[in-house]
Amino acid sequence: MRPRPYRPRKASPQNGPVPTKPYVDLSRSEWSALRERTPLPLTAAEVEELRGLGDVVDLDEVRDVFQPLSRLLNLYVGATHGLRNAVNTFLGDVAGEGGPQRGTPFVIGVAGSVAVGKSTVSRLLRALLARWPEHPRVELVTTDGFLLPTAELQERGLMSRKGFPESYDRRALTRFVADVKSGKAEATAPVYSHLIYDRLPGERLTVKSPDILIVEGLNVLQPALPGRDGRTRLALADYFDFSVYVDARTSDVEEWYLRRFSALRETAFQNPRSYFHRYTQVSEEEALEYARRTWRTINEPNLRQNIAPTRGRATLQLHKGADHKVQRLSLRKL
Repeated sequence: MRPRPYRPRKASPQNGPVPTKPYVDLSRSEWSALRERTPLPLTAAEVEELRGLGDVVDLDEVRDVFQPLSRLLNLYVGATHGLRNAVNTFLGDVAGEGGPQRGTPFVIGVAGSVAVGKSTVSRLLRALLARWPEHPRVELVTTDGFLLPTAELQERGLMSRKGFPESYDRRALTRFVADVKSGKAEATAPVYSHLIYDRLPGERLTVKSPDILIVEGLNVLQPALPGRDGRTRLALADYFDFSVYVDARTSDVEEWYLRRFSALRETAFQNPRSYFHRYTQVSEEEALEYARRTWRTINEPNLRQNIAPTRGRATLQLHKGADHKVQRLSLRKL
């Protein structure tokens, strides 16, 4: 089955010209057909290990959605290398003391709401892309490590805004990705613990010249804000070669968030060291009321105000149904 690209309706005296869309819209079955003979390198056990709590990713989802995506990304990486060689040929002897451009990591951004499944998407992409012989070194970094420490959030009165753009050390995050993208031998990032709901003091994640870097987070597609001098700075997304937005109805994401909170209450929150351990000591209804309040006062406003508006900046949008499975996809035209 061949994909049907979006075709705008013809203009008519009644409705006038119809603007074209910047995306090619594909159903799940149309997208799945694009995997051709790409082998499936993951087993059911590996998919189970990569799946996030509450997510329903299985081998069919990997085969239909993520296998074609890994093939597309492999083509993007190859095309980037080809373009770099073409530029080196163009520059010839005027490339300067550094000589021809050396290869730099291909950077992928993955954005979406809390509980939408972007972490699972990122882990699957990392596992699948690392199976391609052209780029075996694939690193994954989440932006959680760049959240301001809890003490600083409290001092600034931002604990109720945790996850909003202003709760991150955006300068450090952008500098980290810029260092990786520029080909720096090593770049380090802070490490975040979901157990203590804070950065781990003194711990750093070191990334050493990967072939591909995946950056996953709520606000990775945010446009740059003007600096104090009024000048517009580079945004994190300016360093991305490809980006994915994981999309779903807000009501569905809320339901997934509440289910995940309930599941964590029975598992990770049972650890006395957990920041949320206190919610295992109250009734389930009291705990869920806290989760609902958190969703409605923090996560949903952040989604509507900051995250969802960046959807149109993504190269690819994955649209999920109420069953947590990808139903259709939108790929930006070149």
